[in-house]
Amino acid sequence: MHDPLHEKPVRCPYCGERMHIVIDTSAGDQAYIEDCQICCRPMRVEFACSDNEILFLQVSGDS
Repeated sequence: MHDPLHEKPVRCPYCGERMHIVIDTSAGDQAYIEDCQICCRPMRVEFACSDNEILFLQVSGDS
């Protein structure tokens, strides 16, 4: 069985800084808001997964 937690590098859509976020694939596809670790602005995180593997990951500004 694969680990459902995945650490992924992303770039903030506002300040452009790179950071790592932890994605939990155990609950299936998700979309949620997470604050940037650098500038604290809200980022929309969306991902699709299958069998605990990430198929798609997108981080965008919360509009």
